[in-house]
Amino acid sequence: MPASYNQVPIYQRIGENVGGYYEALPPSYDSSDKQFPLLVFLHGGGELGDGSPDMLPLIARNSVTERLEEKTLPTSFTSNGQSFSFVIISPQFEEWPSVEDVHVVIEHALSKYRIDRSRIYLAGLSMGGGATWEYAGSEHGNLLAAIVPICGASWADSAVAKKIAANEVPAWAFHNEDDAVVTVNSTKRYARLINAENPKYPVKVTYWPIGGHDAWTKSSDPEYREEGMNMYEWMLQYTR
Repeated sequence: MPASYNQVPIYQRIGENVGGYYEALPPSYDSSDKQFPLLVFLHGGGELGDGSPDMLPLIARNSVTERLEEKTLPTSFTSNGQSFSFVIISPQFEEWPSVEDVHVVIEHALSKYRIDRSRIYLAGLSMGGGATWEYAGSEHGNLLAAIVPICGASWADSAVAKKIAANEVPAWAFHNEDDAVVTVNSTKRYARLINAENPKYPVKVTYWPIGGHDAWTKSSDPEYREEGMNMYEWMLQYTR
């Protein structure tokens, strides 16, 4: 049987807004001393909780964390002829996260795990997708190698969009046109404002005509590819 990720609950407070998180380490993590890419995945507003044994499983029901739970996420991805395995950290927020809440999680991961600092990636859905945009457009955004905001719940501020462009953060955004929870216009606005800055990396967008609010199941599927790359392989082509 091939090795798989073991997603483990960690009941540890990180800052003021995270009571616990899931860690998923590559099968080779403990038997090597090498550094690994970091993927921090941010959940949606329906999965807010205090990180306790009763609440933390809420965030394992969608997208990347669900695939880890079901052991359907490959343990390695190939990019530019090299094989990579992510350290994946999925925090549970008690309230809608600020930029600093996300930063505390990234700093925690950098201090606790062997991370290749040139390969820090951020992705999220709905609320977490909005937080992904906003973190990339903050003073910390230049830490990131790439982002994947999925149906991001954030109305683009022109200053944030300009900062994302200035931080030179590649973004691949997903959204369904018929999303009645978070309008697709939020993603279209981010893409338009960022790309108007003639950024080093124009925003890549994928809009599906139907699917409602759930753009995360398809986008996080390792079998879904555009130009030969799934979202994980796409992220890995970029380094900081």
